[in-house]
Amino acid sequence: KMPMKNVVVFGGAGFLGSHVADALTEAGYNVTVFDFVESKYLRSDQRMVIGNLLDLQSIRKVVDRAHYVFNLAAIAGIKEANLNPLETIQTNVIGNTNILEACREQKIERFVFASTVYVYSEMASFYRASKQASELIIESYKEKFDLNFTILRYGSLYGPRANKFNFIRNIIEQALNEGKISRKGDGQEIRDYIHVKDAAQSSVEILSETYKNQHVIIA
Repeated sequence: KMPMKNVVVFGGAGFLGSHVADALTEAGYNVTVFDFVESKYLRSDQRMVIGNLLDLQSIRKVVDRAHYVFNLAAIAGIKEANLNPLETIQTNVIGNTNILEACREQKIERFVFASTVYVYSEMASFYRASKQASELIIESYKEKFDLNFTILRYGSLYGPRANKFNFIRNIIEQALNEGKISRKGDGQEIRDYIHVKDAAQSSVEILSETYKNQHVIIA
């Protein structure tokens, strides 16, 4: 039997991150969750490390002996990102680069990054910019240091553990509390939704060789 591979999930206490951590554990990986708060969803067979993406030393320590590293940590609320451009760039771009640097030093097998379908959009200003910048930096780490990656561009997620930014969660709460659903726009908008558990399952499947150094849309 193959020895279990070690995976670190940055942002593993969050909505998507906690589901990805669970899917990895269920697939037989040794999972360590790194986040700035204790995960409410941590399983007894997962390890928790509390830390900051701007602290390179603690990132180096947690990435030591990892085979795969997922970065799902980000300021993800588009409104929040647009109100706090500096913090967004620090967390989403500098934080991501700190993880890449530790991965390069440890020569890990694959770096997996949570990007967004908003990289194709004219909207989502600083959030989109932070994800596009990170994608380019990841590609440069591959080019210069041969660090293998998979970039995952997620559509809109819904499902259990969703946070207060989540549209589907909000309209369900509004329907239950007010008996109606209201939304902005002219009704012509189209959004692509995927259940978070399906997205998490796909996020584990991309560890196969087929998706090495690929950009994958999960929608």
